[in-house]
Amino acid sequence: MFEIIEYIGVIAFAISGFLVAARHELDLLGVFIATFLTALGGGVLRDILIDKTPYSFTHSQPALIVLSVIVFMIIFRPYQKSNLEESSIFLLSDSLGLSSFSISGAMLAIKSGFNLTGILTVGFISAVGGGIIRDIIINEVPLIFKTGFYGTVSLLVGLVIYILYLTDFINFYTLIATLIFGTTIRVIAYYKAWSLPKV
Repeated sequence: MFEIIEYIGVIAFAISGFLVAARHELDLLGVFIATFLTALGGGVLRDILIDKTPYSFTHSQPALIVLSVIVFMIIFRPYQKSNLEESSIFLLSDSLGLSSFSISGAMLAIKSGFNLTGILTVGFISAVGGGIIRDIIINEVPLIFKTGFYGTVSLLVGLVIYILYLTDFINFYTLIATLIFGTTIRVIAYYKAWSLPKV
């Protein structure tokens, strides 16, 4: 279950990372760096945080998936050059990646014996870490600081995973339902312009 959720997140974040790189008209190396950071950066931070060898350093599949996404996006170009980060493909892929890594991060935190604070934190870092690193490198304000509901979705997903754990109800179907829940909330929040109250 973990690998399925993880790979969904890698694919989704690789697509969104590529689109960000394309919008900034980076060269080929820049595209590779931005895409890899987005897809794998959060997972690496997560694994370091729980004192575990990063998953992408011990398994070849994540890197191969990212490479495949890059090649696919370069060859077939399933996007328009203008307003890439406002396109439906970016929104859906980024929302799916956000939910996927929130789930995988929370699951690993539970496996490591963390409490609720640790579970929410690890899930949050997994979900937003790669995007923050990417945006800082390309001199862009991180997406999490542009919309108040981006990080909130990650925390909500982590909370759902914690409740499922307490009720001993974590299985393939509940994880997929949680993935759909998080993705849907993020998409709705974007189109409805939801945000947290300002202080």
